[in-house]
Amino acid sequence: MPSESFLPAEIAKHRDFRIIEVTEPSKMMAMGGEEAKDSHRPSIAVGGGNGRAKGRRRAWLLSGVASANVLILASALVSGSAFSDVNITPAAVQVFLTVLLLLTTAWMVFYTACTARGDGAVLYKDGHAGPIWLRAGLVLFGVFSLVMDVFKIASSTGYMHCDSAVTIVFPAVQAVFILVQTYFLWFHAKDCVQVQRNITCCGLMLTLSTNLILWMATVTEESLHQTNIPDNTTERAAEEDSDCRCSHSACEIFEAYYYLYPLNIEYSLFASAMAYVMWRNVGRLVDERDHHHQPHPRFRFQGVLAGPGAGLVMLVAGLATFVVYEVDVQSSHAPTKRAALNMHYTMNTTAVCLMSVCSLAGLAVYRLDKRGHVSGKNPTRRLDVALLLGASLGQMVICYFTTVAVAASGVAGVTDALDLACSLVTLLQLCLQNFFIIEGLHREPFHEAAAPAAVFANPQAHALEGTPPPAGVAVMETKPPSEVTVATPSPPNLSLSWKRWALKEICAFLLLGNVILWIMPAFGARPQFDNPIALNFYKSTMWVPVVNIALPFAIFYRMHSVASLFEVFLIS
Repeated sequence: MPSESFLPAEIAKHRDFRIIEVTEPSKMMAMGGEEAKDSHRPSIAVGGGNGRAKGRRRAWLLSGVASANVLILASALVSGSAFSDVNITPAAVQVFLTVLLLLTTAWMVFYTACTARGDGAVLYKDGHAGPIWLRAGLVLFGVFSLVMDVFKIASSTGYMHCDSAVTIVFPAVQAVFILVQTYFLWFHAKDCVQVQRNITCCGLMLTLSTNLILWMATVTEESLHQTNIPDNTTERAAEEDSDCRCSHSACEIFEAYYYLYPLNIEYSLFASAMAYVMWRNVGRLVDERDHHHQPHPRFRFQGVLAGPGAGLVMLVAGLATFVVYEVDVQSSHAPTKRAALNMHYTMNTTAVCLMSVCSLAGLAVYRLDKRGHVSGKNPTRRLDVALLLGASLGQMVICYFTTVAVAASGVAGVTDALDLACSLVTLLQLCLQNFFIIEGLHREPFHEAAAPAAVFANPQAHALEGTPPPAGVAVMETKPPSEVTVATPSPPNLSLSWKRWALKEICAFLLLGNVILWIMPAFGARPQFDNPIALNFYKSTMWVPVVNIALPFAIFYRMHSVASLFEVFLIS
């Protein structure tokens, strides 16, 4: 034990320190439940606050620089392979991706088997990171991604006689990567790692970069499949005329993996977001008591019917119009194609108008809501807001480009008028929905009032001991057992106030509205190319890159809005 004369000099070396209350062993034994567990938890918050912060920034900087180099190199390879006049073959890109997948998989296995099992490695967990519904979504999209890889392998076996073997190796390695990563994120998404911070930060940024590169490669391939770019039309025709044909009859069935691309894209984005939160939590000291004593919101409808009902009606109507649109828009008959476009624009305009009204009503309810705003640093909330605002820029770019093209070319008919109206109303809906979601994410959750347990103190016992009753404890006179009445706690009130009910109805309707607005562009609806007004105005050399870059962000915005609205629903 250090002497008392040594302690002040030692503490004076650290200007940034915390005072830690040490619980005596006798008191610790008397503590019950969760408080006793927290008392046994070792603390590492004494001293060295500035040094710890510098260490975290150093690890972030090192891993960030490494990730930037990997992302830039991958961007050059993936974008170069998309054009026929650039001498970068898809096989070369797949070899590069296979190496990345193997490195990332090896690190995740190392983290799970070694780093996370070390003494003092994970002392704290972030209660906001990796909620169960987010991890369940990751598993769901991961299952569809595995099916996509199986279909890719089965399709590639038919071209083994004329194609590279890497077309089979890459989806096989990707399937293993998805299995390992899903396990890794399911069990470790909440970790705040305190050891091997440089290695862990670099590994997490490698995981983040790999998922972003996979997203980039998948988006590029899916865009080329959905878009008839003149440079690639000749290339596809040359491939069809060549001798490289599928050797088995089931190729057409297995080539349906293109329809699973949107689900694989969402898997990569979900994994990227969870890896980023883990990266921000490396070396973070979380006050676990704040998360432990706050009840987690539960998913209950509690009489919420109008919002889900109206949302389901809009979802079914959107699916019906989407199917009809996909069939009729391919028609060579101009009136049929124009009618399909009119139907699509009418459906989208109606949907975004109703969603704008709901968002505005939700903002009005927030004005009457007296809940406090969440304070404190939260990497998950910051990431949600940044992704929400950043991804919405993709849809805004398409809407503004379309508005300029229609206004400059002149509104020649009903189709152009509907296109212009849909773009303008979508811009309004994006702004109102962003305000509603961000305001909801930063509000304190509603807490259900449960009946507190009554704790009584005997005044005679404290009088004998010469001590006053503890603060916050009711004093009850002793009575004979026959005179003691036991109070039965009343059941909690499960009815919703009108503000909670309105917010839940609005969230449910907006959630289902964003689902249909995600389905239509994610699975092939491309009115930007089917309606030639913007294509003729900007020409294909400009309009095609704008749409192919902005549309993936617009699609991701809708799915991220679904996740954020579900969380707002739980908080309300």
